[in-house]
Amino acid sequence: MVVGSAAVSDGSRDVPVLIVGGSLVGLATALLLRWHGIEALVVERHPGTAIHPRAGHFHLRTLELLRAVGLEEQVRRRAAEQYDPDGGINNVESLAGREISHFIQNLNDGVEQFSPTVRCFIDQDALEPILRERAVELGAEIRNRTELASFEQDDDGVTATVVDLESGRESTVRAQYMVAADGNRSAVRNRLGIELRGHGVLSDSITIYFRADCAPLLAGRNQGVTYVTNSVLRGFFRLNRSAGSGFLAVNLIGDIARPEIVARYPDAPWANVAAVATPQRVEELLRAAIGVPDLPVEVVDVATWRAIADSAERYREGRVFLAGDAAHVVPPNGGYGGNTGLADAWNLAWKLAAVLKGEAGPGLLDTYDAERRPLGELTVEQAYTRYVTRVATYLGTEGLQPILDDFSMELGQRVHSSAVIEEPDDDGSVHEHPSEAGGRPGSRAPHVWLERDGKRVSALDLFGRRWVLLAANEAWTAPAGVERQVVPAGVADAYGLGATGASLVRPDGIVAWRAHEPGEAVDAVHSRLLGR
Repeated sequence: MVVGSAAVSDGSRDVPVLIVGGSLVGLATALLLRWHGIEALVVERHPGTAIHPRAGHFHLRTLELLRAVGLEEQVRRRAAEQYDPDGGINNVESLAGREISHFIQNLNDGVEQFSPTVRCFIDQDALEPILRERAVELGAEIRNRTELASFEQDDDGVTATVVDLESGRESTVRAQYMVAADGNRSAVRNRLGIELRGHGVLSDSITIYFRADCAPLLAGRNQGVTYVTNSVLRGFFRLNRSAGSGFLAVNLIGDIARPEIVARYPDAPWANVAAVATPQRVEELLRAAIGVPDLPVEVVDVATWRAIADSAERYREGRVFLAGDAAHVVPPNGGYGGNTGLADAWNLAWKLAAVLKGEAGPGLLDTYDAERRPLGELTVEQAYTRYVTRVATYLGTEGLQPILDDFSMELGQRVHSSAVIEEPDDDGSVHEHPSEAGGRPGSRAPHVWLERDGKRVSALDLFGRRWVLLAANEAWTAPAGVERQVVPAGVADAYGLGATGASLVRPDGIVAWRAHEPGEAVDAVHSRLLGR
């Protein structure tokens, strides 16, 4: 079923969901809404998709999302054209200098036991067109060079005024819900008066896009991201597969390893890189990071940006939802920004679809904030810890969260809300290692290989568009709107079902409920989870 829109007599637009912002998260939200059968309109002030690489390290859960919507193989092929699929992350004095440490030796060490897919590096300007094409193919409407001018909301929806930036023409959009995916300086968030909480601005950074033959300096190294720590700057490289072009992000300048320097300048001028980014200084920084003074280099562009570690105090106001950088802003360390935004879209889209189709009560939408905000706050703190320990040690370690392992962050995040029925021994934690989850309600459904129609598939391939009753035997009956899957013993064991149990798994692959033997009526449980 497709929940559609209609033209209003005055030429305005009536649509179930208006999405403000057509970058990575906005495009993903539109794609997922259409995938669930919901009309969506995206307005984006820029003329097209991203023109710079930006987000590039995509985590396992993101690749699982792309797998669900049929884009995994396309994305992995495009990623392999750009970067080594198993690149690592290290820290050097310069590309020509000594190696200081390794953060990750191989991006995909140990992945196969937890996921049917792999991590990858792909530039945002390569990924966004893939998402856009798929969203349009599914029927999403995307208006570029169109800006949100104002909006008001009432009990029944949102009325927005949008402006075509080419013609100056204004029009009205009436939506039942609006998603703000308009970035870290979100005008929608500011209009709603939603504050950011956290560590604030960490640095006024720059990214230098350049061309230079760095291949001889990387011989024998299998790198995806290379941090640079020396007396001139602190930042990181991402070079393409040929090592002939890429970018250098510079977070700090100067010899901040010397305590007397830090003590002398309490206002931290070393964190204001953008203020001194003259063409001459930019080239000096690039050469200091490469470590070969006379290497020919071409600076293609320089972008300024702020490293920030903050999360919004709430992710919903009435019928407006914040997603992506509008909801949480993280420094790039750990690659959490784009991945966390895509997880927002994955969580929100199926819930909006269920409510708009009349399958769920409106209270289901309250679970978006309840589930995503604690995880956004966790992610902000984890990214901040990585920023401090990898780049800005002068900030000190007092109050830092210990670094969680990547599997726990990518696959072990847990949710707590009325859309999950927790078990009596649940400790309320928001993370655990995926090897320990065991199909516990609130956790991501475990990956297990099984045979279906003569093909080897992951248990994760059973989920995505609908609720699934995962049953250990034929005694279980699924209610209307739920697909029953009777699974072999190996899968049942991985989900903690034994020989007689069953689980309800949500469309986003989160285990919502589990019983170890027949008894409680599944239809009543399902209705409760949907807020009916």
